[in-house]
Amino acid sequence: MAKGRGTATVSKPKASNGSKASSVQVPENPFRSAPAAIERAYKLIKDNKIEIVDFKFTDLPGTWQHVSVAAAQLTPSSWNEGFGFDGSSIRGFQKINESDMLLIPNAATAIVDPVYQIPSLSLVCDIIDPLTRKPYSRSPRFIAQKAEAYLRTTGIADTAYFGPEAEFFLFNDVRFAQNQNSAYYFIDSVEGEWNTGADEKPNLSYKTRNKEGYYPVPPSDTLQDIRSEMILTMIKCGIPVEVHHHEVATAGQCEIDMRFDSLTTMADKLMLNKYIVKNVARKHNMVATFMPKPLFQDNGSGMHCHQSLWKNGEPLFYDAKGYALISQLCKWYIGGLIKHGKSLMAICAPTTNSYKRLVPGYEAPVNLVYSQRNRSAACRIPTYSNSPKARRVEFRPPDAAANPYLAFSALMMAGLDGILNKIDPGQPVDEDLFSLSKERLAKIATVPSSLSEALSALEKDHDYLLRGGVFTQDLIDTWLDYKVEKEVDPVRLRPHPWEFYLYFDV
Repeated sequence: MAKGRGTATVSKPKASNGSKASSVQVPENPFRSAPAAIERAYKLIKDNKIEIVDFKFTDLPGTWQHVSVAAAQLTPSSWNEGFGFDGSSIRGFQKINESDMLLIPNAATAIVDPVYQIPSLSLVCDIIDPLTRKPYSRSPRFIAQKAEAYLRTTGIADTAYFGPEAEFFLFNDVRFAQNQNSAYYFIDSVEGEWNTGADEKPNLSYKTRNKEGYYPVPPSDTLQDIRSEMILTMIKCGIPVEVHHHEVATAGQCEIDMRFDSLTTMADKLMLNKYIVKNVARKHNMVATFMPKPLFQDNGSGMHCHQSLWKNGEPLFYDAKGYALISQLCKWYIGGLIKHGKSLMAICAPTTNSYKRLVPGYEAPVNLVYSQRNRSAACRIPTYSNSPKARRVEFRPPDAAANPYLAFSALMMAGLDGILNKIDPGQPVDEDLFSLSKERLAKIATVPSSLSEALSALEKDHDYLLRGGVFTQDLIDTWLDYKVEKEVDPVRLRPHPWEFYLYFDV
């Protein structure tokens, strides 16, 4: 991962087993909103007395950015002409000498923003170059749209469904700092196991023991009403929610599960989900974090990704006679996930902190095998229902620090590579992988143990992402360089507090 790598020319990978190597054809105005969607947006403005229009878009690492205008500035021409912004100030985007970019609002994403006090319309935007009027190649949402278009060109399926389970923590107090001669972080939660002896005037006890936070009722679960407010807000914003609950870890770990949807739409919904979670928490004087591993000695937060392929309204992953009722096509899809599992982690578990979570013993699925029901396997086949429509594969190593547009696209491209090349995932492993002997575990591939290792894997293994022009070499290079320069190196260069315990007396 050499720093300062120049932009490489995108090479077209060789087609195999019927794959189409040529880039997906992008229409001249790919982001033109449908007239009915525009009409609905204006109706929302009128009915809700909207005063501000808020344009949201996602940077390369996966965080929402926004800019706002008075509602009167959203004219009929705005849907095609867009609104300008400085691309050089956005992480992973433009250089300063090519900074001008345009946001094109997507009318289909219009909702009344659930956070602002002043009535505001929220619109997710696509990004184009103002000179060429072409979609911006580093826009994460555009990559997701290309992934869906590429899927249709293969003839394998026409829809990829995703259902992410984004876990998070709700804390009462978080402080951290780093300077030249000191470093610390401090986290507190009224649910934290460490507070059993705290003088809280009064301490009402019922603290959650480590790894015993799954499904307790109040008073142990102090967050029921806050989570309920979160999901009711999501439902009002058009996100169907299936369930919410307290998660395994102490100190306020939670999960909200949305109903599955198509790839790009699901990524849009996950961005809105995180926005709502964080802001409802703040409303209650709490702080929400999707950081994968904020606490030592307890479970981290993952984002298990349920996924399936459909064609003409019919599921493709079901076979009444197959292992765990999955089809051969599903097995090949799993084969692609397993084969590319190491490089996928550079996109799906994309932080140095992610690998504090991906260690055995904390429900983190580090072993690249598949199994039915088994939560210690990277690829799990849920067995709650025998319905063909419920047959799917759950890829468990990702976390919610991932950019969902990139992560979902990468997962689908890996699965398609498995189908196109008929990659055998091997035999399922239905045993507890955490209890296997060292000899047996040594024969099972695992996810990387660090972000550096994952980035190295991505540098060596990314041709499957380039197929159809879905990802570009420029984006892969930019991702690798950004992660090394902005995350890996800064963490590597700073002394860790525990190193003083280990080494100060050498």
